[in-house]
Amino acid sequence: LVPMQQLVSWGAAGAMVFGGVVPYIPQYRDIRRTQNAEGFSTYVCLVLLVANILRILFWFGRHFESPLLWQSIIMIITMLLMLKLCTEVRVSNELNVKRRSFAAADSKDEEIKAPPKRSYLDFDLNYFWHWSKFTDYVQCVLTFTGVTGYITYLWLDSSLFVETLGFLAVFTEAMLGVPQLYRNYQNRSTEGMSIKMVLMWTSGDTFKTVYFILNQAPFQFSICGLLQVFVDIAILLQVYLYSHYPQKPVSHTAHPASTKAL
Repeated sequence: LVPMQQLVSWGAAGAMVFGGVVPYIPQYRDIRRTQNAEGFSTYVCLVLLVANILRILFWFGRHFESPLLWQSIIMIITMLLMLKLCTEVRVSNELNVKRRSFAAADSKDEEIKAPPKRSYLDFDLNYFWHWSKFTDYVQCVLTFTGVTGYITYLWLDSSLFVETLGFLAVFTEAMLGVPQLYRNYQNRSTEGMSIKMVLMWTSGDTFKTVYFILNQAPFQFSICGLLQVFVDIAILLQVYLYSHYPQKPVSHTAHPASTKAL
């Protein structure tokens, strides 16, 4: 029985580590096949990057199970790969050559095409997370990690800060589906969004929430889990609504078609 228990334990740990990545495989394949990333909101990547970075920092204040730590690391790598693909696809389909960046780092080719008028930080809130190069996203993630890591180092001895950090990590992850929900509402359509991804979100979040309730996890874990399931169900309702009752797409007057937010 001992080897069987070990196999079950290893299987559960493996499912915990890689289970969160599985929903994004069909979405990644769809984007790669169609060369169209308009249906997927990259703010989903932003939410998961922030949540998992905060969870890793929380681990330094309160050690939790290793599979959860490895899950965060694997998820960060996955979200960076999703961002890389979405950025490459979006830029290849753009007609506007104007580059939006997190930090000014122009190449000679760009300087020849249009001499830039930029300071060291070419940061524009209107184009936050809509940059033209994958390296800009990496710079932003590293900056956030450095700042939050330094703050965590200074306040690591404060139990209140550590508990707040853990709650922020869980609550941020609970907001995972909100960017996709809003993107679908903006487009009045769920075209380009992988329904398999949302179904996997729903099943995984439901299982996780039931686990929290049955094992009497901290109250905020159960509440955030229920909130996550509610958002997943709302997205599935959008799929039904927009497929049976097509809506007229909203015209994007604020930004040209080449600079639509992902």
